[in-house]
Parts: sequence; C-alpha cells; structure tokens
Amino acid sequence: MQYEIIIAGFGGQGVLSMGKILAYSGLMEGKEVSWFPSYGPEQRGGTANVTVILSDERISSPVLNEYDIAIILNQPSLEKFEHSVKTGGILIYDGYGITHKPSRKDIRIFEIDAMNTAAQEGNAKAFNMIVLGGMLKIVPMVKMESVMAGLKKSLPERHHKLLPMNEQAILQGMELIKEVDNK
Repeated sequence: MQYEIIIAGFGGQGVLSMGKILAYSGLMEGKEVSWFPSYGPEQRGGTANVTVILSDERISSPVLNEYDIAIILNQPSLEKFEHSVKTGGILIYDGYGITHKPSRKDIRIFEIDAMNTAAQEGNAKAFNMIVLGGMLKIVPMVKMESVMAGLKKSLPERHHKLLPMNEQAILQGMELIKEVDNK
C-alpha cells in the first residue's frame, strides 16, 4: 500500500499542518513517511502545498509529478494540480472560492463544504481538520487514534485543550464529503 498525496491552497489554511498531522499519523502506525512542504516567501496568503507519501515499503523519492490523491483548497491550486492526479485517482476540493470546478472524467471527484461550515461555527481554525476528515472517510489510510496522536504531537502543549474540538471537526468532515457526478 502506498498513497501519494498533494495538499494545496493558500498559506494560513492549514495546508502544511494537515500534511504534518497525516505524516505523524502514518509514523504512529509504523509506515514509511515522506512530508515535503513547498510555500512562497509570503507564507500567509501566498500559495502553499505539501506532498505526503504514506507507504508500507521504503519510499524512493519525496518528489512527485503525479498523485493518487489531491486535496485542493483554492482556484490557483486546482488549475495547477488537477491534471497531476493519476487516472483513477481522487481529487477533493473545498468549493469556497472555486470559480471553475474540476472537469476531468477519469478521476473520482469529491466536494467538501469545509470553509463555510467552519465559518458558520465560528471556528475557522478547524477548517483543515474538516477537510482531513473528509479524505479519511473516502480513503481510511490511517486510524482515528493515530490521527489524534499525530495531532497531539504537532500541536504545542498549550493547545492540547483543542484536541476534542479537532476530533469533532474530523468527524464532521466525514459527514460532509460528497462525491461529484462527473461522468
């Protein structure tokens, strides 16, 4: 089993931390892991993406041109990475700010209304956990216990009080994700 994932959006959306939590989760389960971030010098508000590879076997390179799964959080990232999803792969996107929806017919496409949900609940910081939950519903590559352990490891101790809220956001994302009929 090997999953090659790109998560892409604007800086400040939790792109890199979502990738880090996923990577820590894989480590907790004894998987081989690669976490390869990329972001512009402006960080918050600029473009950011992270490649995460989870595998049962040794990973040869963290640099990829094609992905099994793409999580897309803004229009520029959709334009850049939609065509990098392998045939038969999965593209997940949050519709907030997406003006031209994904158009490929040879991949599975899912939409999650994470940004609006997080805003309605007054918890914008939970946005990325809602998205992560949606992905884990479709492809349960790591267990929830591992995700929570990864989240605990990546959050500073002073924020551990937020762990239950993040767990709820992950579960909420599992309920919100919907497959788009693109055939």
